[in-house]
Amino acid sequence: MKIYLASASPRRRQLLEQIGIECEQIHADIDETPLENESAADYVQRLALEKTRTVALKLETSTLPILGADTAVICAEQILGKPQDVSHAFEMLKTLSNKTHQVMTAIALYSPTKNTFQTALQITEVSFDQLSDQQINAYIATNEPFDKAGGYGIQGFAATFIKEIRGSYSGVMGLPLFETSELLKKL
Repeated sequence: MKIYLASASPRRRQLLEQIGIECEQIHADIDETPLENESAADYVQRLALEKTRTVALKLETSTLPILGADTAVICAEQILGKPQDVSHAFEMLKTLSNKTHQVMTAIALYSPTKNTFQTALQITEVSFDQLSDQQINAYIATNEPFDKAGGYGIQGFAATFIKEIRGSYSGVMGLPLFETSELLKKL
């Protein structure tokens, strides 16, 4: 099966390839600012839909499905996006240290032949170990934190910070494969 992926993420592409889905990536440039009083779940679902709709408008005549996704890290009811700089990354990782947080990934799948959208939300709990300032600074020096929600990637060096995960490993990476597969089966 071939689809369009409304994302520039190499991780999402890799995950789709892992389950035999060929994709062409098209970046959906949207405003990712949370709305006032918007819950984290509503936020990631809205962004996944907006990314999918944006690419669907670019590809009006395509008959291939379009998949969009968005991931957010939530700790103490605060949405942690991608760090803007070194101090922001440090602050995020300090916030996650010795705590359990949620990773929410929403996916939206558009079928142009049926003109329908389907969505799914996957929530995973991730528990971090106590991190020293030295560990945080060493991790930031790898440059891994800067394009990832919450300032860490589970598939990289930050895996050593994680004591426990309850949910979807691939969801924490940015695309829950079970939920994605289920939506694709419905096509």
